[in-house]
Amino acid sequence: MLKNKHTKTIASLCAAVAIAIGFGNFSTVYGASREEIASVQVNAKGSNFKYWHKDSQSLSKLRSYVKNVTNPQSPDYIPQRDRIAVFDVDGTLACETAPFCFDFLMMVDRALYDSDYKASARDIANAKDVERDIYAHKVTNETRLKTCESHASVFGGMTMEEYTAYTKKYMEKSVEGFQNLKIGEAYFLPMVEVLSYLRENGFKVFLVSGADRQYTRVMAEVLPVDSDNIIGSDYRYVATGQNGKDGMEYVLGLEDKVVRGAFEAKNINMNKVSVMAREIGQQPVLAFGNSSGDFSMYNYTVTNPHYKTMVFSLLCDDIEREYGKPASAEKMMKNCEKNGWVPVSMRNEWKTIYGARVQRCL
Repeated sequence: MLKNKHTKTIASLCAAVAIAIGFGNFSTVYGASREEIASVQVNAKGSNFKYWHKDSQSLSKLRSYVKNVTNPQSPDYIPQRDRIAVFDVDGTLACETAPFCFDFLMMVDRALYDSDYKASARDIANAKDVERDIYAHKVTNETRLKTCESHASVFGGMTMEEYTAYTKKYMEKSVEGFQNLKIGEAYFLPMVEVLSYLRENGFKVFLVSGADRQYTRVMAEVLPVDSDNIIGSDYRYVATGQNGKDGMEYVLGLEDKVVRGAFEAKNINMNKVSVMAREIGQQPVLAFGNSSGDFSMYNYTVTNPHYKTMVFSLLCDDIEREYGKPASAEKMMKNCEKNGWVPVSMRNEWKTIYGARVQRCL
């Protein structure tokens, strides 16, 4: 967790919340554990959703759509091989408001606050800029590129196993601004149910994240999604003995290790579509997202010439259980109305977000 003045203030407020709600009951109890998240199951009929309000309009529309396109007698029937559903991750399946996407925070934490690591002057400068932009709520594409550049650098030279272990350790940290929530547990339980429901109905689900692909694989191990169906921002892998030699020329030696190298591409906007076209090879029929960075993915889905499609877009409108952004939610609602996308209200349609034990501090 970032150790700046913002964190200290939030920590004090979280402590006050813990005392107010009865510290003895909450000090060692967290939100839904990763084991509990992994156990979330919804049947094919969708009759056992438990984290959604019964009058949820978006869930009703999803269930009607799935019932229709999985019915062989329906004119809208979609063969199982073509049932492709794509999901953004941060802000769609997982928290991105405390204070921002966790892979950004992991880079800053490594560069500025990891006592076992000494970052370069450039990475320290980048991390300070990124941290400043996050807390000022002014994240730009320049911020994103600085994050990716330094993510490549501060984790460069790690094997996949070493990076996985580091990510798992990072996931044990508490989420800033919440009581009783760890980073690895910060999934939206209602959306985990949606993943399970679609899988039970023969949909092939892909996560299409802007975060590092391997980071997303590790974080998403508890979700009902195959690890080879995870798309994210990519970093080059190289051999320890390669020394800059082109991969067309270099032959991996028996003593070589395969380690993380340079940043390749940030997976947002049109880049999401490019990678989906290359790796999935089919247009989706369902898309779920939460921001303008997903609009290209939405448009790619609704222009599928073969099947009935739907797009669902989350509204970050809950300011009691989450750090909602009413202005952004209102803007997204207008986009949904304009484009025929289905809005999903976190505030009005979900019984819980992370589980009843989680408390928002501010």
